[in-house]
Amino acid sequence: MPKTTQVETARATNGNTRQTPQAQPAQQAQPVQYIAPQVNIFETADGYWLEAEMPGVAKDGLDISLNGHEITIVGNRKADTADGQPIFCERQPYDYRRVFELDPAIDSSKISAKMEQGILTVCLPKSEQVKPRKISVD
Repeated sequence: MPKTTQVETARATNGNTRQTPQAQPAQQAQPVQYIAPQVNIFETADGYWLEAEMPGVAKDGLDISLNGHEITIVGNRKADTADGQPIFCERQPYDYRRVFELDPAIDSSKISAKMEQGILTVCLPKSEQVKPRKISVD
């Protein structure tokens, strides 16, 4: 099961922004700010489903990476291009980022994802060895 751990808390917290240094020359290092997308996680007999709200992120703006038992989700928004002078802005222009520690029972070679209407859905299937099975008696 995906576990929310200190790793996630240290890197992104709900509603707050965190700064991550971006690779730039030493004199002009500008931190990149991220916000944590809100997620729902569901468990089934076959695995887990992670749904993350990422409005404004297109499929080509997603970066999902797996490093050991950590999955990192990054969603880059396209810049707003509105005519006129803004007089009131509530939306934050930050990109999304969230890190989860995965259950070792997840078969990382079968992880899949899809993006639909601003919702990222990640399928995290369990390994066949840990799925419940019926044993026949002779």
